[in-house]
Amino acid sequence: MKTLIVYYSLEGNTEYVADKIKEKVEADTLRLVPKKAYKDKGFAKYFWGGKSALMAEKPELEDYSVDLSAYDRIIFGFPVWAGTYTPPIRTFINDNKEALAGKRYSAYACMAGSGGEKAIANLGKDLIKKVGIKGFNATSIFIDPKAAPTAEKEAQINGFCVALNNM
Repeated sequence: MKTLIVYYSLEGNTEYVADKIKEKVEADTLRLVPKKAYKDKGFAKYFWGGKSALMAEKPELEDYSVDLSAYDRIIFGFPVWAGTYTPPIRTFINDNKEALAGKRYSAYACMAGSGGEKAIANLGKDLIKKVGIKGFNATSIFIDPKAAPTAEKEAQINGFCVALNNM
């Protein structure tokens, strides 16, 4: 099964997990980069990122090249903003609705606080509406895996990879 990890990472936690999954699941990665970068420090980071997420904005992305027909499974990775998934993921889904149909899906969220379950549920609802998925094959929520690493967090990432490999 050919796998693509599609992710957005602001502070490196989501990218850290994507790299770990790539090693253990034999996947390709696609990092989404907005043309206009989000603030990454202080109050502005939370205000503008949260506003963008709550308003379901779809930021323009830097050009990327991917042949989605070559993949059977897509794993979405994102930080949790205001209890939902990040806008670059929303843009990607919106721009690739037809090409995403008929695939298997998994997702993971990275966060420092709370809202991961809700964020994954929101992503699932949008994928059901726009792409017609039946649900996720595997999901996981990671709390600051790069910023505050522990053996327990590494074991959780490994467990997610084992679940992905058993599908």
